[in-house]
Amino acid sequence: DSSSCLFNLYKVDFFPNLNKKIEFHFEQILLSRRECVKVFLHQSNFLSKTDAGAASLQALAVSPNRRFLALSEAAGEQPVLAVYELTAERAQRRRVLAAEELPARQAVSLAFSPDSRFLAAATAPPEGHLTCWLWEKQQLAATVRVQAAGDGPCQVSFNPQDNTQVCITGNGFFKLFKYSEGYLKQMNLQRGEPENYLCHAWLSEEEVICGTDTGKLSLFETGELNWETSLEYRKPPRELGDTTTEEYESLYAFPNCISGVSSGLAFEDNGLQQHSLPQISAVAAYSKGFACSPSPGVVLLFEKTKEKEVYEESQEVWLPQDLFSTEPKKSCRQDITCICFSPSEETMVVSTNKNQLYMFSMFSTKLKTSHFAYMNFPLHSNSITGLDMCIWKPILATCSLDRSVRIWNYKTNNLELCKEYQEEAHTVSLHPTGLFCLVGFSDKLRFVSLLYEDMNVFKEFPVKKCRECSFSNGGHLFAAVNGNVIQIYSSITFENITNLKGHTGKVNDTKFVSCDTHGAVYEWNLLTGKKVSECVLKTCIYSSISLTYDAKIIFAVGSDQTLKEISESSIQHEVPAYDVVYTTVAVSRSGRLIFVGTSLGTIRAMKYPLTLKKDFTEYQAHAGAVTKMTVTSDDQFLLTASEDGCVFIWKVHDKEGGGVKGEQELEYAEEVLIMKSDIDEKAILDLQICVRDLQTESDYELRLKDMYCEGKIKSLEENFTREIDSLITKHQILKEEKEKQELQHQVQLSELMDKQAREVQRLESDSSQKLSMANEKYQELQVKSQKMEEEYEKQLHNLEESKTRALAELKEYYEKKLKDKSVLLEEAKEKMRKQIEVQVEMEKQIYEEGDKEILELKDNYERQLLKEKESNMQLKGEIGVMNKRLSSLQKELKDRNRDIEEMRLEQQKLQDIIKSLEKDILALKTDIKDRTETVLEKEKHIYDLKIKNQELQNFKFVLSYRIEEFKKLIESRENDIETMKKQISEMEEELEQFRKESIELKLNITRLQQKQKATAHEVHREMEKKQDMETLIKRFKADLHNCVSFINDSRKMKDGIRELYTKYVHQSDLVNADLQQKYKEQQEYNERNLAILRKRMTKDKEMHHTAYMRIMQENVSLIKEINDLRQELRVANTQVHDLQSELRLNKNKKAIQDTAPSSEILSSPAVLRLNPEMESEKIIEMQQLEIQYLRDQIQEKGQALNCPDSASFDQKSS
Repeated sequence: DSSSCLFNLYKVDFFPNLNKKIEFHFEQILLSRRECVKVFLHQSNFLSKTDAGAASLQALAVSPNRRFLALSEAAGEQPVLAVYELTAERAQRRRVLAAEELPARQAVSLAFSPDSRFLAAATAPPEGHLTCWLWEKQQLAATVRVQAAGDGPCQVSFNPQDNTQVCITGNGFFKLFKYSEGYLKQMNLQRGEPENYLCHAWLSEEEVICGTDTGKLSLFETGELNWETSLEYRKPPRELGDTTTEEYESLYAFPNCISGVSSGLAFEDNGLQQHSLPQISAVAAYSKGFACSPSPGVVLLFEKTKEKEVYEESQEVWLPQDLFSTEPKKSCRQDITCICFSPSEETMVVSTNKNQLYMFSMFSTKLKTSHFAYMNFPLHSNSITGLDMCIWKPILATCSLDRSVRIWNYKTNNLELCKEYQEEAHTVSLHPTGLFCLVGFSDKLRFVSLLYEDMNVFKEFPVKKCRECSFSNGGHLFAAVNGNVIQIYSSITFENITNLKGHTGKVNDTKFVSCDTHGAVYEWNLLTGKKVSECVLKTCIYSSISLTYDAKIIFAVGSDQTLKEISESSIQHEVPAYDVVYTTVAVSRSGRLIFVGTSLGTIRAMKYPLTLKKDFTEYQAHAGAVTKMTVTSDDQFLLTASEDGCVFIWKVHDKEGGGVKGEQELEYAEEVLIMKSDIDEKAILDLQICVRDLQTESDYELRLKDMYCEGKIKSLEENFTREIDSLITKHQILKEEKEKQELQHQVQLSELMDKQAREVQRLESDSSQKLSMANEKYQELQVKSQKMEEEYEKQLHNLEESKTRALAELKEYYEKKLKDKSVLLEEAKEKMRKQIEVQVEMEKQIYEEGDKEILELKDNYERQLLKEKESNMQLKGEIGVMNKRLSSLQKELKDRNRDIEEMRLEQQKLQDIIKSLEKDILALKTDIKDRTETVLEKEKHIYDLKIKNQELQNFKFVLSYRIEEFKKLIESRENDIETMKKQISEMEEELEQFRKESIELKLNITRLQQKQKATAHEVHREMEKKQDMETLIKRFKADLHNCVSFINDSRKMKDGIRELYTKYVHQSDLVNADLQQKYKEQQEYNERNLAILRKRMTKDKEMHHTAYMRIMQENVSLIKEINDLRQELRVANTQVHDLQSELRLNKNKKAIQDTAPSSEILSSPAVLRLNPEMESEKIIEMQQLEIQYLRDQIQEKGQALNCPDSASFDQKSS
């Protein structure tokens, strides 16, 4: 066994490779992907496929009691239904369900019954099956075939209250089944036109909501359609991002990326978004109603109304924009594939077709429109092509075919930086300091500075489609692959130091090791630029190499399914991979552990020295081939990336316990880079904070005024209450007067009632007289009516007699007509009889002619038979002759057998020579096969290029016209940019003026504050003087009281008054009184001036604040317009550049095709096998032509770069 083991600490990404991807296990989210299932949020627990034949997972289901998990797996060609137990510390497989009578098809949808006893599984339409399992007994309870109109998603679910009722939907069917006595019986009859049901959910024991591909929501109650509505295609709301900045920033789990970036919500995209039909891709139920997704990027919440038994839309929840995307408006228009609610219904989680996970707190807001949040951070949505780590910081860099470069922290498991570019990124390498990185794009190699919150392209190199690049251990050099050449650059001066021939490489400070696809491993000396050693194995296509820390041993993997240990220019050991291709290799710093990644996504840990036995530990992780792998400098973590877009961080542990300890624990650097413009922005933010503080002070003053106003309001309320009391007393008085008036009205009413009774009696007597008169008139009228009836009866009798006469006349007329018609019928019958006789005679003639033709054909066939019999007799004679020849040939065969025996003796002698030559023949055959394949590929490529050349010649005129239009647009856009720059400079000057004015205002404020302190000091001094004066007055009163006692003695009185005068009266007091009066006047004047100045200062503050905000808003809008114009300029320039390069390439290819030999000679396999020497010469000629073509192309690119137009174009694009 290997001496170490790996524990998966963290996984970055999620994949939508099955129908149902997300379910909650208690308050944890259960995610599934092709090779493993992960419990997310609070803890990580993986259910991995350990067998190499495992292909994928198609569906999952969690039991209602949260104890079991069902998975639809594919083990080789045979699909498997497995049930795992989740309650244990490590999830274990409990049961595997299989039945011989069922077809071998993988289940695409699973569901547990409410009591977790039954498991329902549905296979993919159109020939789908619905099966019901008693999974604990591994027994197939029932199965039924479900016919579908075509392919499409299929979903199965149990009634949440009934263990025996199952619902299944798909393309053209919605069916409810009841399980009883080993059979599934259909409960409903589908009426109306069949529709493509994409999803469904149970709302109650009887209600099921279904969504179709045409945007219809259908509510079925006990299998019958009860309610239906059509949803419209939704567009994102046009909202400002400032309204919910705090909420949006809190959604992200990586604060370093978001700080200082305003949150942009979904805006309406008129240019890119095309109107399309709504399609309900997902639906899920919760206690208040249900959620569904009718359009990309939106989930609608429906709740049941109290008045009507109908569901109404209550809230829209939109996906947020990806702030790091080049097209943020498209990032919020992803198709939502699955919706899931937590058991407590506090959170809703959705997954999208771009492999992203979003969550929404159901009790956060009650707005009409809300927005989702990333569960952790944005993830890669395509294959990861590059991965690297650094020494100074615990970070790793990844790049992907989704055109993004991301910086992760493997200690905190957070995304620190992310940026999306216009081109696909193929490789990435981090500088040892962690402050810079190299990224190889399809058009250029870029040297990128990793700033505090952004990535800035510092330098670009003309290296197209760079698949591999790497920094040296010291960081002063870096290597990049450019076609068949490895270019070594200085990372300080950015000069091309040397060029080496190779494909992929790992860089050391003094040694450089490279491998290529032709089975060569070279070791170079960077000081001299020459090869030190080489190891060539033409039968292997190397994909990855790794060096030990002392750079003495090389480990390489390739297409021959072995791990090779290379040292001293030779292969020392070869460890077989056991029918798996190794794709990448990594060696720990200590050199004791070796990790390899396979094409199946597994990771194998081996110990050094290597053995030929099966001595490794295998871990299942990725769903695709492992593309990149590296070990941290302290041997604590293993970082792996794959084609499935996942990044795994593994903790390396010793099997005996604990982690793999390094020599000493590393202390990571915390320095970051920042742009000068960012510092200026922070200074502006500080000034804005000062402005906010001043606003808070003003708000405090307003609150004090509000308090004063509230006191006034209370006093006014008291006055009003008093007035109300007085009005109440008045109301009572008026009420008493009203009662008196009511009594008077009652007396008047009684009098009026008496009068009315008298009048009624009088009217009754009059009406009785009128009635008697009316009766007499009625009797007279009755007599008249009897007379009229008798007259009418006489008239009716006369009319009946006239009617009978008319009927008799009509009868006679129609009988005459019948006789005439009968005569005509007899004549027609005679004509018919004559025609039938003629027809019979015609049939007889036809039959006679047919018999004659048959006899003639019979005679002809008999003649042919006689001829064939004669030919058979001749053939029998020839057969006899052939038999004689055969006997002679047999004699010759016997003679030949004797010769063969003699040749066998000679063959035994030559076998030894043949065995020695067979090895050379095998090697040559492999070379021939590889070269024939390359020749065929090149022929196909030439044919494709011919077709492309024809198409390009057809579109050449159109493209030239478009290029001229683009040039005109570029000129106009450049003029707009210059005008915008001028406006920005003017705005900056205005900002400087406002800053100066604000400084002056601050100085005025400080002066006024100093004056205020001086006045307070003087007030304190005056208070002391007042106290002294009060003590003097008390003393004077006491002395005066003593002097009053001598009022009878005039002399003593006079002496006492003199003493008082001498004691209390001084000249300085009179002078001080005048000064105090002047001081008071001056103080009052100063206070008035101070109040006026304060008012002016407040007005100036408000004016400056409004002007500053207006300028800031204009500046922001101008910067946005400039950025949009720059993006459009870049796109136009890249299109022009690509079109020009394609035209040049096609011209050069056409010239090469004219000089090259014809494709018919190269494509004939018989000639190649008969003349291997001619084949090798032709291949060499083709390769020389291709090398010449590449050199010409490099010269053209160099000339294009040297010209001034291209230089200015590069400056604009950067």
